[in-house]
Amino acid sequence: MILLRSSLFAILQAFSTIVFSLIALLTFPFGAFTRYRIITLWNRLLVWAARVICGIRYEVKGMENVPDFPVIVMSKHQSAWETIALPIFLPPQATVIKKELLAIPFFGWGFRMLSPIAIDRGAGKKALRQIVEQGSDRIKQGFWVLIFPEGTRVRPGETGRYGIGGAWLATHTDISVLPVAHNAGEIWPRHSFIKRPGRITVSIGPVISSQGKKADALNEEVKAWIESEMKQLPHAAE
Repeated sequence: MILLRSSLFAILQAFSTIVFSLIALLTFPFGAFTRYRIITLWNRLLVWAARVICGIRYEVKGMENVPDFPVIVMSKHQSAWETIALPIFLPPQATVIKKELLAIPFFGWGFRMLSPIAIDRGAGKKALRQIVEQGSDRIKQGFWVLIFPEGTRVRPGETGRYGIGGAWLATHTDISVLPVAHNAGEIWPRHSFIKRPGRITVSIGPVISSQGKKADALNEEVKAWIESEMKQLPHAAE
């Protein structure tokens, strides 16, 4: 039954990605926030489908910590689920991504219309300049910035190397950080076709100020909160 449900979800995901990518291209004449609201209907569809088809529910703790001003969201990265779900319950975000994603047919075309921050991860300090330049521009437009500091998805229980990019942007713009922990990887594993029923817990931490801090110190502070909170989350699998 889990295989059947996962297959049905995959079919819906593939079909809806093509449809919404074409819709996204048609939003070109509209402003950035109008495009965002239209295109992220895809996110809402997939989160709904994951619940109805695969039995994947979620709860969000710490919504009282979400400020009314732009911040840099630094989130744990275990799954594809959080990349889809975070735009649903947080304000409009510009996501930091590797530029190669924009070349993916359909998905990349649609993503391009969401004003992402596309960087060359292998460019070293140049990549940090790209994050600051593009991130500052998106923040001025009113977007939040979303970054997964581990860079790639990690298995439950693992901790990846926290890249400096998010903290670097925060300290170079005096923008605070909003840390996010979650356990989506327990039921929607990385690189896995199978999706199991369960309840994902998303925990949003208190805003962490960047003022007067070095990027590496801020990065360690964010990492400490996220990894400590990960140990407190309940199991997602049923």
